[in-house]
Amino acid sequence: MNPADMSLPPLAAAFVFGLLGGAHCIGMCGGIMSALTFAVPPSMRQPRRLAGLLLGYNLGRISSYMIAGALVALLGSVLNHALDSFALVLRILAAVMLILMALYIANWWKGLLRIEALGRVLWRRIEPIGRRLMPVVKVPQAFALGSLWGWMPCGLIYSMLAWSLAVAEPLRAAAMMGAFGLGTLPAVLATGVAARRVSIWIRSPATRTLAALLIITFAVWQLWHLHSMIGMEDTHSAMTSPHH
Repeated sequence: MNPADMSLPPLAAAFVFGLLGGAHCIGMCGGIMSALTFAVPPSMRQPRRLAGLLLGYNLGRISSYMIAGALVALLGSVLNHALDSFALVLRILAAVMLILMALYIANWWKGLLRIEALGRVLWRRIEPIGRRLMPVVKVPQAFALGSLWGWMPCGLIYSMLAWSLAVAEPLRAAAMMGAFGLGTLPAVLATGVAARRVSIWIRSPATRTLAALLIITFAVWQLWHLHSMIGMEDTHSAMTSPHH
């Protein structure tokens, strides 16, 4: 099995990272969701209409994650074909990123959040466009706004994009980013009492530690699989090389 493939374990890991990274999402996107709701004129705040707007916003947001993942994976594919040994480097990077994500989930290391500054230059250009779409009263507007806000600087998203680079297959990376986006939905959509309950569950040390250990186990398995592959290749090379 290819350690960078998109079978159930990697997709599940991406979903869990999105789900348990939700505490960060509540802080960053929760305010946007509230602003989106309250910007709708009071006469148009029917539950069905609001549900459609929130759905459109999140579909746009997740779509932008998937597009970004596919583009980064395309870059990884180009590098992979240009450099003979880069495929191995990318697969090691994929496993390392899983471990770093697990450390974040368990609250053992917050270094991933430091890379958010990387996207602030781009965000300064995108944010004004999003403001022009407010107030949002139609689903296409909500989708467009979500597509723009999906590019907000976020260490969690950037770490997932680094994993997408390692996958180096656009369709698989898009699926992974989609799974991550779906994982963020409970935290982003929750409000009021529900938000507090979701936050309590997400912040539970037992929940986060268990998820982190499962992801680390999967990452270590990936590294062991790579080590075994390298060992077999070395053995094969030794057996087929001419003796002098």
